[in-house]
Amino acid sequence: MDNKILATYDGFILDLDGTVYLGNELIPGALETIEYLKANNKKVLYLTNKPLETREQYANKLTKLGIPTKPDEILTSSVVMAHYLNRQSSGPLVYVIGEQPLIDELQLAGIKTIQQPELIEFAVDYVVVAFDRTFDYKKLNNGFQAIKKGARFVATNGDRTCPVPGGEIPDCAAMIGALEGATGKKVEIIVGKPHRLTIEAALSLLKVEKERAIIIGDRIETDILMGKNAGIASALVLTGITKKDDFSKKGITYRPTYILDSIKQILTAG
Repeated sequence: MDNKILATYDGFILDLDGTVYLGNELIPGALETIEYLKANNKKVLYLTNKPLETREQYANKLTKLGIPTKPDEILTSSVVMAHYLNRQSSGPLVYVIGEQPLIDELQLAGIKTIQQPELIEFAVDYVVVAFDRTFDYKKLNNGFQAIKKGARFVATNGDRTCPVPGGEIPDCAAMIGALEGATGKKVEIIVGKPHRLTIEAALSLLKVEKERAIIIGDRIETDILMGKNAGIASALVLTGITKKDDFSKKGITYRPTYILDSIKQILTAG
């Protein structure tokens, strides 16, 4: 096989926003690339930091876009967070600064959530902060009061922005920054990419050795950094957040194994 990527890797960890699709439109070539991978017995896992949909909703979206997908082919920062919380303590009570799909995923994993901590007399164990388009002063104050009473401060992802058709919108880093500013405390852990918890979960689901896996995404500071930290090959696609000159602009010294114009180039990489 002349194609180095296809010859070297059996497990493909694919970011979604900016890599497979933008908004409700597939990136050109994404469909044929994923179809080829699956037809040639490559394992595919979709990995996203974005907690705005459940695994089932992501699977339904991909299926409607023409890529038949099951929920167990999706890994989100919400799922990684649920695993983390369940490993830390038994039956934690959680206040969520986030949207309903994150709450649904946590509750599905058996985690108790509460949305009005100011109305209860007992302490919340964790404040979970996520990308939240409904973020407001009430949520900020709720999180602030819970942390003042001793709750631990954790987050799903640290992305500054989210790619959308025509540009970007603020992501979870904005919510984290607001709560850090109010409490004077730094977030304890961010479980999503590039944290090792996420790549460990991805490899466990793929059931491939890390030497035979590759992560493909559009962000230097999450997708590519996670690959570097875990010793896993990575491919940066230029269809989302990152542009070709961002390495020099940002003074970044680490680089991906491959730089691709788009996911479609997986099929033609030499």
